[in-house]
Amino acid sequence: MKQAVEVPQVGESVTSGILAVWNVSDGDYVNEGDEIFELETDKATLPVPAPVSGAISIKVQADEEVEIGTTVAEIDTDAAAPAGGGNGSSGDAGGSRSGDAATTADSAADSAAGDAGASEDTAPVSPAVRRVLEENGLDAATVSAAVTPSGKDGRLTKGDVEAYVKNRGAAAASGGTSSGSASPAPATPGSQERKKMTKLRQTIAANLVASKQQSAHLTTFNEVDMSEAMALRKRYKDRFEEKHGVRLGFMSLFVKAAQRALVDFPAVNAFVDGTEIIYNYFYNIGVAISTDAGLLVPVLRNVDSMSFADVESSIVDFATRARARRLLPDEFSGGTFTITNGGVFGSMLSTPIPSPPQTAVLGMHAITKRAVVVDDEIVIRPMMYLALTYDHRIIDGREAIGFLNRIKGQIEDPPQLMFDL
Repeated sequence: MKQAVEVPQVGESVTSGILAVWNVSDGDYVNEGDEIFELETDKATLPVPAPVSGAISIKVQADEEVEIGTTVAEIDTDAAAPAGGGNGSSGDAGGSRSGDAATTADSAADSAAGDAGASEDTAPVSPAVRRVLEENGLDAATVSAAVTPSGKDGRLTKGDVEAYVKNRGAAAASGGTSSGSASPAPATPGSQERKKMTKLRQTIAANLVASKQQSAHLTTFNEVDMSEAMALRKRYKDRFEEKHGVRLGFMSLFVKAAQRALVDFPAVNAFVDGTEIIYNYFYNIGVAISTDAGLLVPVLRNVDSMSFADVESSIVDFATRARARRLLPDEFSGGTFTITNGGVFGSMLSTPIPSPPQTAVLGMHAITKRAVVVDDEIVIRPMMYLALTYDHRIIDGREAIGFLNRIKGQIEDPPQLMFDL
Protein backbone atom coordinates (compact mmCIF):
# COMPACT_ATOMS: atom_id res chain seq x y z
CA MET A 1 0.00 0.00 0.00
CA LYS A 2 1.29 3.48 -0.88
CA GLN A 3 0.68 6.40 1.45
CA ALA A 4 0.85 9.94 0.03
CA VAL A 5 3.11 12.45 1.77
CA GLU A 6 1.43 15.85 1.54
CA VAL A 7 2.55 19.34 2.47
CA PRO A 8 0.78 19.79 5.82
CA GLN A 9 -1.34 22.70 6.95
CA VAL A 10 0.99 24.72 9.17
CA GLY A 11 -1.19 27.72 9.89
CA GLU A 12 -4.19 29.65 8.64
CA SER A 13 -1.98 32.36 7.17
CA VAL A 14 0.19 30.01 5.10
CA THR A 15 -0.91 28.74 1.68
CA SER A 16 2.42 27.65 0.22
CA GLY A 17 6.10 27.27 0.95
CA ILE A 18 9.43 26.13 -0.45
CA LEU A 19 10.42 22.49 -0.14
CA ALA A 20 13.84 23.53 1.14
CA VAL A 21 15.62 20.19 1.43
CA TRP A 22 15.01 16.48 1.53
CA ASN A 23 16.57 14.83 4.58
CA VAL A 24 16.23 11.39 2.97
CA SER A 25 17.15 9.91 -0.39
CA ASP A 26 14.77 8.46 -2.93
CA GLY A 27 14.19 4.82 -1.99
CA ASP A 28 15.21 5.18 1.67
CA TYR A 29 13.28 3.26 4.27
CA VAL A 30 11.84 5.82 6.70
CA ASN A 31 10.27 5.32 10.07
CA GLU A 32 7.05 7.01 11.13
CA GLY A 33 7.97 10.32 12.74
CA ASP A 34 11.31 10.73 10.93
CA GLU A 35 11.85 14.28 9.70
CA ILE A 36 11.92 13.66 5.95
CA PHE A 37 11.91 17.20 4.53
CA GLU A 38 11.92 20.85 5.57
CA LEU A 39 9.22 23.30 4.53
CA GLU A 40 10.39 26.90 4.35
CA THR A 41 7.69 29.56 4.64
CA ASP A 42 8.03 33.31 4.82
CA LYS A 43 7.88 33.08 8.62
CA ALA A 44 9.58 29.86 9.67
CA THR A 45 11.30 26.68 8.52
CA LEU A 46 9.51 23.56 9.71
CA PRO A 47 10.57 19.90 9.64
CA VAL A 48 7.89 17.56 8.28
CA PRO A 49 7.73 14.01 9.68
CA ALA A 50 6.90 10.82 7.81
CA PRO A 51 3.24 9.88 8.39
CA VAL A 52 3.99 6.13 8.19
CA SER A 53 6.95 3.74 7.92
CA GLY A 54 8.10 2.36 4.58
CA ALA A 55 10.20 3.02 1.48
CA ILE A 56 9.90 6.58 0.20
CA SER A 57 9.54 7.66 -3.42
CA ILE A 58 10.23 11.37 -3.96
CA LYS A 59 7.92 13.19 -6.40
CA VAL A 60 8.95 16.84 -5.95
CA GLN A 61 12.53 18.03 -5.87
CA ALA A 62 14.05 20.50 -3.42
CA ASP A 63 13.87 24.27 -3.95
CA GLU A 64 10.42 24.02 -5.55
CA GLU A 65 7.45 26.02 -4.30
CA VAL A 66 4.62 23.78 -3.18
CA GLU A 67 1.09 24.57 -2.06
CA ILE A 68 -0.47 23.19 1.10
CA GLY A 69 -1.87 19.74 0.37
CA THR A 70 0.50 18.99 -2.54
CA THR A 71 1.71 15.37 -2.70
CA VAL A 72 5.51 15.53 -2.62
CA ALA A 73 6.28 11.83 -2.08
CA GLU A 74 4.79 8.40 -1.56
CA ILE A 75 5.69 5.81 1.05
CA ASP A 76 5.35 2.11 0.32
CA THR A 77 4.20 0.65 3.61
CA ASP A 78 4.64 -2.91 2.33
CA ALA A 79 8.40 -2.48 1.96
CA ALA A 80 10.50 -4.45 4.41
CA ALA A 81 12.58 -2.55 6.94
CA PRO A 82 16.36 -3.03 6.64
CA ALA A 83 18.05 -5.32 9.12
CA GLY A 84 18.63 -3.68 12.48
CA GLY A 85 15.75 -1.22 12.09
CA GLY A 86 17.93 1.50 10.58
CA ASN A 87 17.39 3.54 7.46
CA GLY A 88 18.42 2.13 4.11
CA SER A 89 19.05 3.78 0.78
CA SER A 90 18.43 2.47 -2.69
CA GLY A 91 19.23 5.54 -4.75
CA ASP A 92 20.03 9.22 -4.95
CA ALA A 93 17.85 12.02 -3.70
CA GLY A 94 17.06 14.23 -6.63
CA GLY A 95 16.83 17.30 -4.42
CA SER A 96 18.93 16.65 -1.34
CA ARG A 97 21.73 18.91 -0.13
CA SER A 98 25.11 18.71 -1.79
CA GLY A 99 26.90 15.60 -0.64
CA ASP A 100 23.72 13.86 0.51
CA ALA A 101 23.37 11.53 -2.46
CA ALA A 102 24.77 8.06 -1.84
CA THR A 103 26.17 5.59 -4.33
CA THR A 104 25.00 1.99 -4.34
CA ALA A 105 28.15 0.96 -2.51
CA ASP A 106 27.71 3.74 0.04
CA SER A 107 24.11 2.74 0.75
CA ALA A 108 25.25 -0.65 2.00
CA ALA A 109 27.74 1.06 4.28
CA ASP A 110 25.02 3.41 5.53
CA SER A 111 22.76 0.49 6.40
CA ALA A 112 25.57 -1.23 8.22
CA ALA A 113 26.40 1.96 10.08
CA GLY A 114 22.73 2.09 11.05
CA ASP A 115 22.27 4.88 13.51
CA ALA A 116 25.65 6.63 13.46
CA GLY A 117 27.09 4.82 16.41
CA ALA A 118 23.88 4.46 18.38
CA SER A 119 24.12 1.90 21.14
CA GLU A 120 21.56 -0.78 21.78
CA ASP A 121 19.98 1.53 24.35
CA THR A 122 19.63 4.42 21.89
CA ALA A 123 16.57 4.77 19.67
CA PRO A 124 17.18 4.69 15.88
CA VAL A 125 17.83 8.03 14.24
CA SER A 126 16.69 9.46 10.94
CA PRO A 127 19.01 10.05 7.96
CA ALA A 128 18.94 13.80 8.68
CA VAL A 129 20.05 13.26 12.26
CA ARG A 130 22.65 10.70 11.19
CA ARG A 131 24.09 13.18 8.71
CA VAL A 132 24.49 15.93 11.33
CA LEU A 133 26.06 13.45 13.74
CA GLU A 134 28.56 12.29 11.12
CA GLU A 135 29.43 15.84 10.03
CA ASN A 136 30.32 16.71 13.62
CA GLY A 137 32.05 13.44 14.53
CA LEU A 138 29.43 12.52 17.11
CA ASP A 139 27.43 9.46 18.00
CA ALA A 140 23.81 9.28 19.06
CA ALA A 141 24.59 7.84 22.49
CA THR A 142 26.83 10.78 23.41
CA VAL A 143 24.26 13.38 22.40
CA SER A 144 21.36 11.50 24.00
CA ALA A 145 23.26 11.45 27.27
CA ALA A 146 23.75 15.23 27.15
CA VAL A 147 20.31 16.37 25.98
CA THR A 148 16.78 15.10 26.35
CA PRO A 149 15.65 13.80 22.92
CA SER A 150 12.52 15.70 21.86
CA GLY A 151 11.39 13.43 19.03
CA LYS A 152 8.69 10.80 18.96
CA ASP A 153 9.37 7.77 21.20
CA GLY A 154 12.40 9.51 22.68
CA ARG A 155 14.30 9.84 19.40
CA LEU A 156 16.92 12.45 18.71
CA THR A 157 15.87 15.18 16.30
CA LYS A 158 18.05 17.27 14.04
CA GLY A 159 17.33 20.25 16.29
CA ASP A 160 18.54 18.30 19.35
CA VAL A 161 21.90 17.58 17.72
CA GLU A 162 22.31 21.11 16.37
CA ALA A 163 21.58 22.52 19.82
CA TYR A 164 24.18 20.16 21.33
CA VAL A 165 26.78 21.21 18.74
CA LYS A 166 26.04 24.90 19.34
CA ASN A 167 26.30 24.54 23.12
CA ARG A 168 29.50 22.56 22.77
CA GLY A 169 30.94 25.31 20.60
CA ALA A 170 29.99 27.93 23.17
CA ALA A 171 31.65 25.90 25.91
CA ALA A 172 34.83 25.58 23.86
CA ALA A 173 34.87 29.31 23.17
CA SER A 174 34.67 30.06 26.88
CA GLY A 175 37.51 27.72 27.75
CA GLY A 176 35.50 24.54 28.30
CA THR A 177 36.26 21.17 26.83
CA SER A 178 34.30 19.28 24.23
CA SER A 179 34.35 15.90 22.61
CA GLY A 180 34.14 15.05 18.95
CA SER A 181 35.97 16.34 15.93
CA ALA A 182 37.28 19.83 15.45
CA SER A 183 35.21 22.55 13.83
CA PRO A 184 35.16 22.65 10.03
CA ALA A 185 38.13 24.40 8.44
CA PRO A 186 37.59 28.11 7.83
CA ALA A 187 37.04 29.42 4.33
CA THR A 188 40.11 30.03 2.21
CA PRO A 189 41.27 33.65 2.60
CA GLY A 190 40.36 35.75 -0.41
CA SER A 191 37.70 33.34 -1.63
CA GLN A 192 33.96 33.92 -2.03
CA GLU A 193 30.91 31.84 -1.29
CA ARG A 194 27.47 32.37 -2.79
CA LYS A 195 24.40 31.20 -0.88
CA LYS A 196 20.77 31.63 -1.77
CA MET A 197 18.80 33.66 0.77
CA THR A 198 16.19 31.62 2.56
CA LYS A 199 12.58 32.62 2.11
CA LEU A 200 12.57 33.69 5.74
CA ARG A 201 15.59 35.95 5.22
CA GLN A 202 14.07 37.35 2.01
CA THR A 203 10.86 38.19 3.88
CA ILE A 204 12.75 39.82 6.76
CA ALA A 205 14.71 41.91 4.26
CA ALA A 206 11.60 42.93 2.30
CA ASN A 207 9.69 43.88 5.45
CA LEU A 208 12.50 45.99 6.86
CA VAL A 209 13.11 47.81 3.57
CA ALA A 210 9.36 48.44 3.19
CA SER A 211 9.24 49.74 6.76
CA LYS A 212 12.06 52.20 6.10
CA GLN A 213 10.59 53.36 2.78
CA GLN A 214 6.97 53.74 3.87
CA SER A 215 7.35 55.10 7.40
CA ALA A 216 8.82 58.21 8.99
CA HIS A 217 10.99 56.61 11.65
CA LEU A 218 12.36 58.43 14.62
CA THR A 219 14.11 56.96 17.68
CA THR A 220 14.00 58.38 21.18
CA PHE A 221 16.11 57.16 24.08
CA ASN A 222 15.96 56.94 27.83
CA GLU A 223 17.83 55.12 30.55
CA VAL A 224 16.46 53.08 33.39
CA ASP A 225 17.99 52.31 36.78
CA MET A 226 17.68 48.53 37.20
CA SER A 227 18.55 48.51 40.94
CA GLU A 228 15.05 47.86 42.25
CA ALA A 229 14.19 45.32 39.53
CA MET A 230 17.41 43.42 40.22
CA ALA A 231 16.79 43.46 43.95
CA LEU A 232 13.23 42.21 43.42
CA ARG A 233 14.43 39.41 41.17
CA LYS A 234 17.15 38.37 43.63
CA ARG A 235 14.68 38.34 46.52
CA TYR A 236 11.98 36.26 44.86
CA LYS A 237 13.63 34.27 42.05
CA ASP A 238 13.99 31.02 44.03
CA ARG A 239 10.41 31.07 45.33
CA PHE A 240 9.13 32.08 41.89
CA GLU A 241 10.92 29.18 40.19
CA GLU A 242 9.83 26.72 42.88
CA LYS A 243 6.18 27.67 42.48
CA HIS A 244 5.93 28.25 38.74
CA GLY A 245 8.66 25.96 37.39
CA VAL A 246 10.30 28.76 35.38
CA ARG A 247 13.00 31.29 36.14
CA LEU A 248 12.11 34.90 36.83
CA GLY A 249 13.74 37.16 34.27
CA PHE A 250 13.58 40.83 33.38
CA MET A 251 11.68 40.27 30.14
CA SER A 252 8.37 39.66 31.91
CA LEU A 253 8.77 42.97 33.74
CA PHE A 254 9.33 44.83 30.49
CA VAL A 255 6.52 43.02 28.67
CA LYS A 256 4.02 43.86 31.38
CA ALA A 257 5.34 47.41 31.71
CA ALA A 258 5.06 47.91 27.94
CA GLN A 259 1.48 46.61 27.92
CA ARG A 260 0.49 49.07 30.65
CA ALA A 261 2.19 51.88 28.73
CA LEU A 262 0.34 50.89 25.55
CA VAL A 263 -2.94 51.37 27.40
CA ASP A 264 -1.92 54.93 28.31
CA PHE A 265 -0.53 55.71 24.85
CA PRO A 266 -2.81 53.95 22.34
CA ALA A 267 -1.12 55.49 19.27
CA VAL A 268 1.95 53.33 19.97
CA ASN A 269 -0.29 50.27 19.64
CA ALA A 270 -1.92 51.49 16.41
CA PHE A 271 -1.05 51.30 12.71
CA VAL A 272 -1.67 53.22 9.51
CA ASP A 273 -4.13 51.91 6.90
CA GLY A 274 -4.15 54.27 3.95
CA THR A 275 -5.51 57.58 5.27
CA GLU A 276 -6.86 56.01 8.45
CA ILE A 277 -5.35 55.03 11.78
CA ILE A 278 -6.40 51.68 13.24
CA TYR A 279 -6.25 51.62 17.04
CA ASN A 280 -5.84 48.18 18.62
CA TYR A 281 -7.43 47.68 21.99
CA PHE A 282 -5.79 44.32 22.48
CA TYR A 283 -2.15 43.79 23.35
CA ASN A 284 -0.21 41.22 21.35
CA ILE A 285 3.49 41.76 21.99
CA GLY A 286 6.16 40.15 19.84
CA VAL A 287 9.39 39.05 21.53
CA ALA A 288 12.44 38.84 19.26
CA ILE A 289 14.39 35.58 19.48
CA SER A 290 17.72 35.14 17.71
CA THR A 291 18.24 31.80 15.95
CA ASP A 292 20.65 30.40 13.37
CA ALA A 293 17.90 30.86 10.77
CA GLY A 294 17.47 34.56 11.57
CA LEU A 295 15.57 36.77 13.96
CA LEU A 296 12.18 35.26 14.81
CA VAL A 297 9.44 37.24 16.55
CA PRO A 298 6.72 35.00 18.00
CA VAL A 299 3.80 36.82 19.57
CA LEU A 300 2.53 36.79 23.14
CA ARG A 301 -1.22 37.19 22.74
CA ASN A 302 -3.45 39.16 25.10
CA VAL A 303 -0.61 40.13 27.41
CA ASP A 304 -3.04 42.04 29.61
CA SER A 305 -4.53 38.72 30.74
CA MET A 306 -1.15 37.00 31.30
CA SER A 307 0.67 36.70 34.61
CA PHE A 308 4.41 37.20 34.98
CA ALA A 309 4.78 33.41 35.13
CA ASP A 310 2.71 33.05 31.94
CA VAL A 311 5.01 35.46 30.13
CA GLU A 312 8.21 33.79 31.31
CA SER A 313 6.89 30.29 30.50
CA SER A 314 5.76 31.37 27.04
CA ILE A 315 9.11 32.96 26.21
CA VAL A 316 11.01 29.85 27.31
CA ASP A 317 8.65 27.72 25.22
CA PHE A 318 9.14 29.98 22.19
CA ALA A 319 12.93 29.86 22.51
CA THR A 320 13.00 26.07 22.95
CA ARG A 321 10.75 25.43 19.96
CA ALA A 322 12.55 28.05 17.86
CA ARG A 323 15.83 26.14 18.26
CA ALA A 324 14.08 22.90 17.31
CA ARG A 325 12.21 24.60 14.43
CA ARG A 326 8.86 23.79 15.94
CA LEU A 327 7.26 27.25 15.88
CA LEU A 328 4.21 27.51 13.61
CA PRO A 329 3.78 30.40 11.16
CA ASP A 330 0.58 31.62 12.83
CA GLU A 331 2.54 32.21 16.02
CA PHE A 332 4.31 35.10 14.29
CA SER A 333 1.18 36.94 13.15
CA GLY A 334 -1.09 39.45 14.84
CA GLY A 335 1.52 41.39 16.82
CA THR A 336 0.72 45.01 17.72
CA PHE A 337 4.07 45.92 19.33
CA THR A 338 7.52 44.32 19.60
CA ILE A 339 10.32 44.15 22.17
CA THR A 340 13.87 43.21 21.19
CA ASN A 341 16.73 42.69 23.63
CA GLY A 342 20.13 43.32 22.09
CA GLY A 343 21.54 43.45 25.59
CA VAL A 344 21.88 39.67 25.71
CA PHE A 345 24.63 40.07 23.09
CA GLY A 346 26.23 43.05 24.83
CA SER A 347 24.67 45.83 22.76
CA MET A 348 24.92 49.20 24.49
CA LEU A 349 22.63 51.10 22.13
CA SER A 350 20.73 50.49 18.88
CA THR A 351 17.86 51.83 16.78
CA PRO A 352 15.56 48.87 16.01
CA ILE A 353 13.19 48.96 13.03
CA PRO A 354 9.44 48.34 13.49
CA SER A 355 7.98 45.45 11.51
CA PRO A 356 4.98 46.50 9.38
CA PRO A 357 2.19 47.13 10.09
CA GLN A 358 3.41 47.86 13.63
CA THR A 359 4.43 51.44 14.24
CA ALA A 360 6.83 51.03 17.16
CA VAL A 361 9.45 48.72 18.66
CA LEU A 362 11.19 48.85 22.03
CA GLY A 363 14.90 48.04 22.23
CA MET A 364 16.43 46.82 25.49
CA HIS A 365 20.18 46.88 25.96
CA ALA A 366 22.98 45.67 28.20
CA ILE A 367 22.89 46.44 31.91
CA THR A 368 26.12 48.20 32.85
CA LYS A 369 27.28 49.88 36.03
CA ARG A 370 27.62 53.61 35.49
CA ALA A 371 28.16 56.70 37.58
CA VAL A 372 24.90 58.63 37.87
CA VAL A 373 23.69 61.52 40.00
CA VAL A 374 21.04 60.66 42.61
CA ASP A 375 19.94 63.28 45.13
CA ASP A 376 22.93 65.44 44.17
CA GLU A 377 25.36 62.60 44.86
CA ILE A 378 27.39 60.57 42.38
CA VAL A 379 26.58 56.88 42.83
CA ILE A 380 27.20 53.68 40.91
CA ARG A 381 24.02 52.08 39.56
CA PRO A 382 23.19 49.27 37.09
CA MET A 383 21.78 51.19 34.14
CA MET A 384 20.13 50.15 30.88
CA TYR A 385 19.51 52.27 27.81
CA LEU A 386 16.06 51.97 26.25
CA ALA A 387 15.29 52.90 22.64
CA LEU A 388 11.87 53.39 21.10
CA THR A 389 11.74 53.61 17.32
CA TYR A 390 8.34 54.82 16.13
CA ASP A 391 6.44 56.03 13.08
CA HIS A 392 6.37 59.81 13.38
CA ARG A 393 3.34 59.96 11.06
CA ILE A 394 1.02 58.97 13.90
CA ILE A 395 3.16 59.15 17.04
CA ASP A 396 4.42 62.53 18.22
CA GLY A 397 7.55 63.05 20.27
CA ARG A 398 5.49 63.88 23.35
CA GLU A 399 3.75 60.50 23.18
CA ALA A 400 6.97 58.59 22.49
CA ILE A 401 8.80 60.23 25.39
CA GLY A 402 5.79 59.72 27.65
CA PHE A 403 5.62 56.05 26.67
CA LEU A 404 9.29 55.49 27.55
CA ASN A 405 8.92 57.42 30.79
CA ARG A 406 5.94 55.23 31.72
CA ILE A 407 8.05 52.10 31.26
CA LYS A 408 10.99 53.65 33.09
CA GLY A 409 8.81 54.55 36.07
CA GLN A 410 7.40 51.03 36.40
CA ILE A 411 10.77 49.27 36.11
CA GLU A 412 12.41 51.61 38.62
CA ASP A 413 9.48 51.20 41.00
CA PRO A 414 8.26 47.59 40.48
CA PRO A 415 5.33 47.86 42.97
CA GLN A 416 3.63 49.97 40.30
CA LEU A 417 3.54 46.83 38.17
CA MET A 418 2.48 44.58 41.00
CA PHE A 419 -0.42 46.84 42.01
CA ASP A 420 -1.34 48.07 38.50
CA LEU A 421 -0.62 51.68 39.34
